[in-house]
Amino acid sequence: MDLHVRYEGDDDPDKCTARKLARFDLAELHRSDRATPYGVVLNPHAERALSPADADLAAENALVALDCSWESAGEKMFSLPGEHRALPYLVAGNPVNFGRPMRLTTVEAFAAALAILGELDHAERIMAKFTWGETFLDLNEEPLRRYADCEDSSEIVAVQQEYLDRE
Repeated sequence: MDLHVRYEGDDDPDKCTARKLARFDLAELHRSDRATPYGVVLNPHAERALSPADADLAAENALVALDCSWESAGEKMFSLPGEHRALPYLVAGNPVNFGRPMRLTTVEAFAAALAILGELDHAERIMAKFTWGETFLDLNEEPLRRYADCEDSSEIVAVQQEYLDRE
């Protein structure tokens, strides 16, 4: 599955997980919406949850994330071409937002999406480049496994609700 990033460049370059993925040839960065390929766009404002039903579309096109600071990640930023999908409930494993729900880095979003789409080996491969990468996968092992077992978006939302009810 090809990983593409619409890169804003407004975060600390030394902490930017998208730049690190690109340095290792694990993702391609794009500086404009037009240059970013059509695909499954990870968008926290999307109306549908990402599910295994999206795997073929992502494999045939691309898996796309927007890399920008959380302060500028408003809905207007997600004008990318593609099928927009929201990740279900997960907690961050990165040092900046550790344990905070839904405050994932770009690499965490990609890893979560890959795991849900049945590409756990690919998720582990990209997370291996980060000292805290295994932590993210360990923290979210159960939900990622359960999400990957779902058939569609509505099943994902039902499983997610169980985690939200615990909060």
